[in-house]
Amino acid sequence: MDGTDTTHPGATGWRVDLHTHTCFSPDSLTQPAALIARARQIGLDRVAITDHNTIEGALAARQLAPDLIIVGQEIDTAAGGELIAYFLQEQVPPGLALDETICRLRAQGAVISISHPVDRFRNSALGERHTLEIIDRVDALEVLNARCLLAADNARAAALAARHGKAITAGSDAHTLDEVGRAYLIMPPFRDRPEAFLVALGQAQAHGRLSGIWPHWNSTVIKLRKHL
Repeated sequence: MDGTDTTHPGATGWRVDLHTHTCFSPDSLTQPAALIARARQIGLDRVAITDHNTIEGALAARQLAPDLIIVGQEIDTAAGGELIAYFLQEQVPPGLALDETICRLRAQGAVISISHPVDRFRNSALGERHTLEIIDRVDALEVLNARCLLAADNARAAALAARHGKAITAGSDAHTLDEVGRAYLIMPPFRDRPEAFLVALGQAQAHGRLSGIWPHWNSTVIKLRKHL
């Protein structure tokens, strides 16, 4: 996870991108159908759509491709950072306390991770202090996010996960089609249930490469364009 492509040609299992965004996020223009087509083109076996503070894009995509899409959400919290969760049944409101957000996710059986937890350049990162406050209450940490600018921040997240015995997640954090699949997990096939997904996460390996700074500029322009 040094920023280069770490794909191992002999790796077997499902290739799963657990962090993508569609036009239902304020900083993306990607249509759900286009994301599905791109995922199939590059050979992804599962994709989690994790739009900011909504599951509408994920639900729309699942209607089109129930065999491919995991319903997720990236959720703003009152702590200033984000949680990311999978297999949601209901949308969780943004801006709640960490404790309340976790309780609402647990009540619906979701699998909970922390996206880019120690990315020093993102205000949406929880940071190490808040991460450690809740680490015993989450299932996993995102240890490879392609939009992290420094590989060292992903490495710090991986070290935290290993130290605390947490499963790992990884994803492109794609807001554009070109980014889809840039970071992903190789993991055992699993049934589309949170319990089976969590077991498979325990055997997952992260692969991929960093996307660099241009996607952040692109998202800023898109967000401004949509606001105007």
